[in-house]
Parts: sequence; structure tokens; C-alpha cells
Amino acid sequence: MQRYGILSLIREGLRGHTGWEPAWRFPEPKPRYDAVIIGGGGHGLATAYYLAKEHGLTDIAVIEKGWIGGGNAGRNTTIIRSNYLYDESAAIYDHALQLWKTLGRELDFNIMMSHRGVLNLAHDEGELRQLKRRVEANRLNGVDAEWLEPEDVKAFCPPISISPTLRYPVLGATLQRSGGTNRHDAVVWGYARAADALGVDIIQQCEVTNILSEGGAVTGIETTKGTIATPKVASVTAGHTSVIAAMLGLKLPIESHPLQAMVSEPIKPVMPCVVMSSAVHVYVSQSDKGELVIGAGIDPHLSYTQRGSFDIVEHQMAAMVELLPFTSRLRFMRQWGGIVDVCPDASPVISKTRIKGFYVNGGWGTGGWKATPGSGHVFADLIANDEPNAIAAPFALERFVSGALVAEHGAAAVAH
Repeated sequence: MQRYGILSLIREGLRGHTGWEPAWRFPEPKPRYDAVIIGGGGHGLATAYYLAKEHGLTDIAVIEKGWIGGGNAGRNTTIIRSNYLYDESAAIYDHALQLWKTLGRELDFNIMMSHRGVLNLAHDEGELRQLKRRVEANRLNGVDAEWLEPEDVKAFCPPISISPTLRYPVLGATLQRSGGTNRHDAVVWGYARAADALGVDIIQQCEVTNILSEGGAVTGIETTKGTIATPKVASVTAGHTSVIAAMLGLKLPIESHPLQAMVSEPIKPVMPCVVMSSAVHVYVSQSDKGELVIGAGIDPHLSYTQRGSFDIVEHQMAAMVELLPFTSRLRFMRQWGGIVDVCPDASPVISKTRIKGFYVNGGWGTGGWKATPGSGHVFADLIANDEPNAIAAPFALERFVSGALVAEHGAAAVAH
């Protein structure tokens, strides 16, 4: 792919941007591939990239129903952290965090990664004990974590109110300094360009209508652009994992819920970090454009709609105004919703299935974005070798039979 220096950028500006080359190709599907990935979001494109880069499997197609990054990848709040409680979760999320740190350089694309820090607030004695326990568990796993007393919380994030008269007073917080945010579309575009350069076909506006199998093994897929033969099909369709699995008669322990977020009008820089609160159910960060990016918990009802309910909006606004009093006079520009897959233990599924050649990556709840590079990296390993590596193994479907669950409801924070 062509790269542009500063003189090239100036020249293109002067001639009306008429000489730009597409960042990736727009091919029609071939009749056969070595592997097909369903889902052109961050996880799907990362999987394709690592399959090509790490495993030399370049005869791959990424099939996307709409446009790449138009699903949950474009409908999230881009918070990055790895301060989960259990060893298995710490391994996958911190694997992702380490990849995030160098991903922009690796893809030669500015993903606007900002390691501004993530605060998780404690508001009662029970939550305080649980969060301190998580700090110690993180440290045992080599994950950076520290405990802040209320005065330290205020010093690190001055807009937070630590008044003892609050209905939910701030008793302290965990801090992961390496956590932060990045730019969702930049990540998607970076992976797409890099995967395309390695020979991966990215096929957009192409819906998968059926998955073909014979003798208990995958043989291909049917799409709105024709039939494609392949021995390997990988589903990375956040929000619709159950729909894809049902094409092969598989029933997964996954529910789909709406999750909504919103942004304020732009204001001067005031939020130096990401703030999360489980008790009052809100999380807040500030974008590079000055907007406050605000989210809360999932809607309790099951739905495939990309919108949420008004009671969630009201609840998170009340919580935010209590924690950050300056927001009481802010105006809001827009609201959106995504669809999240949630497993019973609030941990993902990264697994092969009883159908040979069919692999599933889903059930991330609201933890999907932060896991993007790590998820793609270990999923590519599973697809290439037909066996999970040590990081992915705990998230196989068999755990719902054996009982070896990875119960992360607490560390998943406001979302579950």
C-alpha cells in the first residue's frame, strides 16, 4: 500500500485529494477459501491479520454484512483495561493490553492510543474489600494496579466529588495507569489495511445466509453474493453469535442485550482519565474532540435492537451528576446503542465446536473492545492449529459442562 509523507499530503490537498489510493481492496468473493471469517469488526479483522501474519494463512475472506466496523466496533466507548479478577481473565485481557501498546507502530496507523489511566470507584465497604482484593490479584498476575484513598482519587481526577455527604460516597478506587482509550475506527482501518496487504479478501455488503456442512464438518457458506466453499468457518459476530451458530443447529449459552452510550457537547479538557463506578452504574471518559463519552449497564431485556431504554439514560445521568457535579449543565449531542452477547459467567467463548471446522468467538459482553488484539491473536491460533493455546483454553465451551466457569461479574464492572 502507498504511504504518504508530508509533501505528498500537501500535494494531495492542493489538487483536491484526487490522487488517493484505496487503503484496501474491494474484491468480489472467490468460489473457495482456506478459511472464512464471519464478521468484519475489530475482532474479525484482527483474527484475519494474525492468521496471515503469524500463521501464513493468506487465502482468507472476511465476510461483513454491512461495512467494516459498522457494528459493535463503531458502537462502543473504547475503554482499554486489563484489571480483571481471575487468572484466566487477567491473561487474555493483559495479553490484549500489551498488544495495544505497540499496535499503532505495528500497523503503521495512528490508533490514537491514550494510556490515561482507569479508575474503578468503591462506594461501600463490601465493594472496597472486593476492589482491594482485585488489586492484589492483579499484582500477583503482573497486571499493574494500585489502590487510591479518596484524597488520592481527587488528586488524580480533580472533577470527582469526594464529599462524605454523597448518597454514594467515594471510599477509594483502584487505578490501572496503563489503561485508557483509543479510536475505534482507526483500529478497524489499521487492521483492514494490514490484512489486505497480506492478501486477505475483505468482502463488505455480503450477508451470510447459511453455513453448509456434511458428515459433521463444515464445507462452505451461502451468502447474498453466492456460495463459498471452505473447510473452516470462524464466527466473530458480536451480538449475533447465537444467530450464526443456529445455522448449524448449535445452541450456545449466550444472551443478546442492548447496550447504549452517549456523548456530550465538546468542552475544554477536564477529565484526565477514565472513571468507572459499579454502584452508581456509570462510566465516563473524554474524547480528543472534548466530548464526554458516557455509558452505563446493559438493558435487562433481550433484544437485537441497536437502541436502549430511557430508564437507563435517566439512571446514568443521575449517577454522573452526583459524581461529577460540573456535568449538571452539559448538553448532549447524540445517543447510540449496540448489541452485546453475554455468557452466564460474564466471560467470553473462544472455542471450536462439535462441528469440525466451525469456530466461535463471542460472548464478550461489554469487554469486547478492550480485548480486540488479544482476542484476534489467540483466535487465529485456534483456527490455524485446531487447538486452543494456554490463554484461550479456559474459554472453551466445555466449561459450561465441567463447571470450570470464569465468573467475572464483578470485574466486568458496570456492564453485567
